[in-house]
Amino acid sequence: MMQTSSPMNLDTLLALLQLGEDQEVEFKLAAGGLPKSLWESLSAMANSEGGCIVLGVAERKGVCTLEPLRDANALRKAFWDLHNNPQKLSTPLCRDSDLSLIAVEGGDILLIQVPRATRQQRPVYLNGNPLTGSYKRNHEGDYRCSEAEVRQMLRDASDDAQDYQLLPGFDRRDLNDTTLAAFRNRFSARDPDHPFLAQDEQTFLESLGAWRRDRQSGQAGLTLAGLLMFGKERSLLEALPHFQLDYQEQLADDPNVRWTYRLTLDGKWAPNLFNFYYGVFPRLSKELDVPFKTDRLGTRQGETHVHEALREALINSLVHADHQSSRPITVIRRRDSFIFSNPGLLRVPRDQLYQGGVSDPRNPNLLKMFQLLGLGERAGSGFQRIVRAWREQNWLVPLVSEQVALEMTDINLPLASMIPQDVERELRALVGDAYPALDELSRTILIMAHSFGEVRNLDLQPQRAEHPREIGEHLSQLASAGWLIKQGHGKGMRYLWPGQHGPDLLVANDDIFLTVSPATGEVTGEVTGEVAGEVARLLGVLQGEMKRTDLQQALGLKHEEHFRDAYLKPALKSGLIEMTIADKPRSRLQKYRLTERGRAALRNMPRKSEQ
Repeated sequence: MMQTSSPMNLDTLLALLQLGEDQEVEFKLAAGGLPKSLWESLSAMANSEGGCIVLGVAERKGVCTLEPLRDANALRKAFWDLHNNPQKLSTPLCRDSDLSLIAVEGGDILLIQVPRATRQQRPVYLNGNPLTGSYKRNHEGDYRCSEAEVRQMLRDASDDAQDYQLLPGFDRRDLNDTTLAAFRNRFSARDPDHPFLAQDEQTFLESLGAWRRDRQSGQAGLTLAGLLMFGKERSLLEALPHFQLDYQEQLADDPNVRWTYRLTLDGKWAPNLFNFYYGVFPRLSKELDVPFKTDRLGTRQGETHVHEALREALINSLVHADHQSSRPITVIRRRDSFIFSNPGLLRVPRDQLYQGGVSDPRNPNLLKMFQLLGLGERAGSGFQRIVRAWREQNWLVPLVSEQVALEMTDINLPLASMIPQDVERELRALVGDAYPALDELSRTILIMAHSFGEVRNLDLQPQRAEHPREIGEHLSQLASAGWLIKQGHGKGMRYLWPGQHGPDLLVANDDIFLTVSPATGEVTGEVTGEVAGEVARLLGVLQGEMKRTDLQQALGLKHEEHFRDAYLKPALKSGLIEMTIADKPRSRLQKYRLTERGRAALRNMPRKSEQ
């Protein structure tokens, strides 16, 4: 997005000219003053993703050329006069820093940055009438919003709970008895001593927010939340003509098969949100490669973070939806992803959604009902839980996107791994059935050990936020399970990837032929070829504890970089030598000495004459 608070410069302008107009950039000539269409573009960009309007550019047959403004300052003053006039623009959006004058040969170009409007500001409309003066932007340009689009933006601008409105003419007969009984049973099983359960049905519905009395008018009746959670199909469609719930499993290899299973409104079940959740969630979590079990009521037992994430995504799509929209709620399960789509844009900024801590539900009463069943989060941490689960599995980060023109929000949970397939295959072979239950830190440790042959606490600290003590505990647990091999002691402790999954380290030169197992440290004298002969030479000259400069001199080497890369680093990595000050690798007092493994290798090095 082009939106920025800093003034634009000539380089930015030239870049825009080269790219041409698009969803977020609009060129206008402005030879005769402020063009009327400027305000339509401003409304459209504000109600969409924001953008940039450039005055002083002509576009002819797809070619953009500069047509500098004769009196840019006068145009800027005219812009501010109308921008701050509520009879022209419903709400002022731009700040001083959003306008930039760029000097070019022959005059100036005026750039206007249009920020995206907040939900409380939308719709941004012209000439005092939101129904006729609201615009949006698509790839074809600016278009006037339909009445349904305007009313959807107006609903979202209000801080009133959308699901708390009364539904005139609807009453208890519009609720499905079986659904209401099932809700009470699940609620009772989870919290049998809750005071709501002692109430009669009318009071119980009022406590849930499914029924209320308007204090000003005195009118009482069913709320939108009550109908959505417990309603009958015909009643739902009479209140919400476009109401649609659609779950699809697209698991067929044949591209001509649109779905292998579908749950939608078909007259065979009461399609309220309660039944939809309990009909969909078991199928979403079915056959996941993570351990999971339920009790006799279908309540989660020993649930993993992945199941928790799927539950959050499903409930989010139900409680954050604009149910009065003409768009459906759609949930799709594919082999490589889960997709959740609901009408209504995000109520908090997207970056804030990833950070967590802020909650702004459209339908707080629906959220409360799910929470009474032990489902759903209110503290703004729901999406963070989804991200955590996906990171733990090393899957690609979940993607939240908005279709502004359609007023829709999509959550895509990909199942593609960020770990190369061959690496993941070896990790699974090593860990076995316990692999899916590994937490993120344990997976990171194993991946690093696999990649580098070994890993130390010090290696992990720059990569992780956990305390070194917690990292050490994980390392010890992985070693105790037999998935890593512990070697050394204290701060020099190293954890090696088991040797059966990689070639042995080979050391040889003209006189010495040596094979060292990275898993066990076993040294054999089999002739395997000349590999890393420099390491063998280093072992031969290392006496007691020696500084780098002394070692380099003993080997007769002049270039420090060659010594480090060809001799020192391979010897350290193979565990044949170690630092005397392991926690300060660059200390000026640093020295090197043979490890037990290195001494064993030196003792057992067979000579060429012995082969």
